[in-house]
Amino acid sequence: MALSKKKSRSITLEGIRYTWLVSPNDGYNVFVAQQAGCQGSKIEVYFETDVNAYWVAFPQVSQLNLQLIKPREAALIIQQAQQLGWKPEKGGKPLSYDWAGERLTPRKTTS
Repeated sequence: MALSKKKSRSITLEGIRYTWLVSPNDGYNVFVAQQAGCQGSKIEVYFETDVNAYWVAFPQVSQLNLQLIKPREAALIIQQAQQLGWKPEKGGKPLSYDWAGERLTPRKTTS
């Protein structure tokens, strides 16, 4: 299923367009991306942040983790996911990663 056009953003890397969005949650957010116009696999990238769906400007923000994903980070994530084996044009389950310190690592699954 394709990402929502209303909520997603677009980025072009090496002539290929990708769509991406960030889904807020408490304590972490999820970056989701896929190749535009393709029913291939997605990537889901989890990152810790104090910015969530209910976040507002607090007077003491210096103590908060205000990690955001901007186009620069979106490009880094997509490039690193491909280096780690993501094939966006191929179908399959989403690949999950963690993002910290501008580094993407495969997400550990718990059974």
